[in-house]
Amino acid sequence: MTVIDLGELRHDAPPPAAPRPPRGVGRPPRILALLLLALLTLTAAAPPRGPAQWTLPGGLGSAVFVSGDVVYVVRPNRGGAGDGRELVAYRGERELWRSPLPGIGTAVSVWEQDGRVMVAGPAGNDADWETVSYDADTGADVWRRRGVTFAVGRVLLSQSVASDTSPSITRLDPADGSTMWTVPSTGMLGFDYGSGTERMVLSPVTGQTVVVDARTGARVAARDLHPVRPPAQWQMQTVDGLLLEIRDGGGTVEAYDLDTLRPRWTVKQELVDHMDSCGALLCAARPVGGMTAIDPATGAVRWTVDRWAGVVAARGDRLLVGATATGAGGLAVLGQTDGHLVAEMSGWTLVPQHESGGPLLATRPLGGGRQLLAEMNLSGGPPPIRGVVTGTDCTTGVTLLVCRRPAGDFVVRRLS
Repeated sequence: MTVIDLGELRHDAPPPAAPRPPRGVGRPPRILALLLLALLTLTAAAPPRGPAQWTLPGGLGSAVFVSGDVVYVVRPNRGGAGDGRELVAYRGERELWRSPLPGIGTAVSVWEQDGRVMVAGPAGNDADWETVSYDADTGADVWRRRGVTFAVGRVLLSQSVASDTSPSITRLDPADGSTMWTVPSTGMLGFDYGSGTERMVLSPVTGQTVVVDARTGARVAARDLHPVRPPAQWQMQTVDGLLLEIRDGGGTVEAYDLDTLRPRWTVKQELVDHMDSCGALLCAARPVGGMTAIDPATGAVRWTVDRWAGVVAARGDRLLVGATATGAGGLAVLGQTDGHLVAEMSGWTLVPQHESGGPLLATRPLGGGRQLLAEMNLSGGPPPIRGVVTGTDCTTGVTLLVCRRPAGDFVVRRLS
């Protein structure tokens, strides 16, 4: 199950990359997003699918996004005047379409959903955001809407702009951008999905915390968690069907059932920065490194390690963890049951994913602008090498890997 915790939704931070789960490792971004990945394979009888590697024009100041077998490049509008930007869609080396982006053209998030390409970014030089939807086949501009739009599972949600005097969360129809439901929004915002339900948690500073069915907008549960006095400092996360409250400067974690908001357990810990899903367990990560694994049913401590900072993936009885919250500086495999070190992979950095369902890749620098590419399989042995890539700032989807070359263009490699 994959969970994101957006915390307090801020307009100066990017929205979650969608439609994938918005978190990869360690502490999730404020507006999203976390990733649980599975290896995609092709049979030996599969027909050839064109070149294994090609280059797409980008240039300085460009950005790239991956969705399925399509690469989206946001770059300066070479046919227009001023500072305008355009979105260009490619399948392989073939350009499918190009469309101008509105406003200042800064795209923070680009993804496909239900036949539409969603582009979210700042509307101007202020705190307001805008979402533009294009037809995925033609690039035609279909609808536009003010606000930060993002996907929770297959549910498309939008938060109102910062200048709105009545903050709200709205579910949108991806086809035409029309409103399906709207609820007021104040305080912290979190999401839970992956188990067949999509739930949203609205947690104000005072008053009732509310759990909402993200598909229908209906209330699931509502309860004032602090009827006497709220904590001076606290944060909320949703992980594996639990609402987790971290308070007392990170020294206390209290768990509530998301279906009822009734308390389950409270544990004292050493300066908890955030909580991760550790397969069948929860992991409380410390800001300076180290994790404690907790039984989600009882809050009992199962094991503690002093080094690793975040969980990248869980498969079977193994955990892939990072030396830092972003997966840089080295990776390791731990046993999920007792936290013992199975294997350490120094120097490897996890490749960020734009969508779930692809191989879990990592790179290690070789010098001269080249990087060794490997697949993390949690076996405990040396990671299988997938080749050498040229470029930096790599990102991956299900079937494609994209890296930036020094001049700003992008080299694309087929993974299968």
